[in-house]
Amino acid sequence: MIHIQPQSVQSLYVEPRFNGQKLSNATGFIAMSRRGRILITNRHVVTGRHQQTGECLSKQAAEPNQLAIFHNKKGAIGQWVEGIEPLYDGHSNKLWHEHPTLGQKADFVAITLTNTEGADFVEYSLGVNDPKIMIQVTDKVSVVGFPFGIRTNGGFAIWATGSIASEPEIDHDELPIFLIDCRSREGQSGSPVVAHRSGSETVWLENGSMIANGMPATRFLGIYSGRVNKESDLGIVWKVTALKELVESIR
Repeated sequence: MIHIQPQSVQSLYVEPRFNGQKLSNATGFIAMSRRGRILITNRHVVTGRHQQTGECLSKQAAEPNQLAIFHNKKGAIGQWVEGIEPLYDGHSNKLWHEHPTLGQKADFVAITLTNTEGADFVEYSLGVNDPKIMIQVTDKVSVVGFPFGIRTNGGFAIWATGSIASEPEIDHDELPIFLIDCRSREGQSGSPVVAHRSGSETVWLENGSMIANGMPATRFLGIYSGRVNKESDLGIVWKVTALKELVESIR
């Protein structure tokens, strides 16, 4: 029997599109809100503009008005079904939700799902009930997404591994982010960032206890939103605490 890590199907390949035309590749994942299932991805993915400069990201100089989401197919692990979500209503009002206080400063958004026929869901609980694996500077983390749009067997995510580069309990740049050192690239925007331990080692928890049962353990840490600049392998991770604030604001 083939064993697949749940996170490999929790990350979903997404395509920002303009009137059906593909503009780029990205990643997203599902969570639950009071209004139902939502997709979480980066704000720059849905705006089509650089988060800091506002520069148009598309080579076609187009901004997306749709997001194609490749959901897991119901009852068929390893198969996917495409769902199209509009990004604006008929009056050009945006349909995504932004952080309740950070607003446009936060490079992550949530989209309430409306087109999910034939889809199955493996949601992230945003850290609830995850083992509180101790995380410190230099500890290993993984960005689970789709670099350059690369997918295994049509939709399984790629794991890029790096290390924590800034103190994770301290806000970097006065925002709820920390930095990682990881050779991540285009298409991984919106990827979940996790601390994953395979079970081949002793895993220490924040309370000083340990897991040594040989079973894998994974802790969700946040969402990846790109490198600090094109010349660096330092990447930005928005913390799970901020994601929870967004999800809890959706009513």
